Amino acid sequence: MAVSAVSAQIVLPTTDTTAKKDTLLPDIATQEQLKKGFTNLFETSSVGGVTGTRLNPMAVSFVQSYMAKYGKGLRDMRKWATPHFNLIDNILTQHGLPKELKYLAVIESGLRYNAISWAGAVGPWAFMPDAARQYGLIVLSGYDERLDYYKSTHAAARFLTTLYLKYQDWLLVIAAYNCGAGNVDKAIRRSGSRDFWKLQYYLPTESMNHVKKFISTHYVFEGEGGITTVTKDETKDLLSKKITELSEEEMNSSVTNKISGRFSSAVILKYIDMKPLEFIKYNPGFDEAIALNGTYELRLPAQQMNLFISKRYEILEESMKALLSTAGQSGVR
Repeated sequence: MAVSAVSAQIVLPTTDTTAKKDTLLPDIATQEQLKKGFTNLFETSSVGGVTGTRLNPMAVSFVQSYMAKYGKGLRDMRKWATPHFNLIDNILTQHGLPKELKYLAVIESGLRYNAISWAGAVGPWAFMPDAARQYGLIVLSGYDERLDYYKSTHAAARFLTTLYLKYQDWLLVIAAYNCGAGNVDKAIRRSGSRDFWKLQYYLPTESMNHVKKFISTHYVFEGEGGITTVTKDETKDLLSKKITELSEEEMNSSVTNKISGRFSSAVILKYIDMKPLEFIKYNPGFDEAIALNGTYELRLPAQQMNLFISKRYEILEESMKALLSTAGQSGVR
């Protein structure tokens, strides 16, 4: 739950699901299927998302056990949760955040708007009262905006952005969302590392497992890992690999331009006649990086770069208008 020492586990279990030696999988066929599947997950993933994402060896047994036990229930969620996922995707994108962060709401509340934990965390994003108010939600005895999918997701997006600005690492963000930044900072000090896989044992056990539950849920829904399931250093490696996917010809015929300001890729694409997937190939993680850092080394084919430069100020103005419109709709106080 947001800023609490324990998590609001409403639908999914709170117990440690780390695979033990005597863990029994549902049946032999499932066991063999999982063995094959997790060999692939361990080595690499190449279906959409962040090509080349690796499942950290320290997470394999946990993810394997979690998917075996709860994968079907999570997949069944698609039947009724699609409208909620679409809403959350849209809001996270507006805030420049990875859409896959929606799986945090899945493990916090099972996506139930009226979820209430024994500790007092409420709503799909499991906000405690103080954190909810801090990020713009009204919490009164007869009126609680933590129950509102739209408003609580905007609040969660602002909170997640704050945490990412602090840690620049999604695994630490997930941990801090669960147990508070103070506990994560303490784990960093005690372990002498900012790598989740090294500091995890200095976190509360529930928070350590919370991160692994998020990774597991991501694998259930996406079939692979992604930008939110790896450490900061692993992210750098992934993004550098994405750049090297450009052919020699593409590299030679493209140019770079360091830009500053809250540009939007959607707006840029309107002006430069370029397909979204092609833009992402040249500029992986663009919206996330520009939203959180304000700068980006933009790379485009020469023709598209000329179009961008000629319309740079129009693009920035339209991008800012879109951003301000989003902020107004989110009810930022």
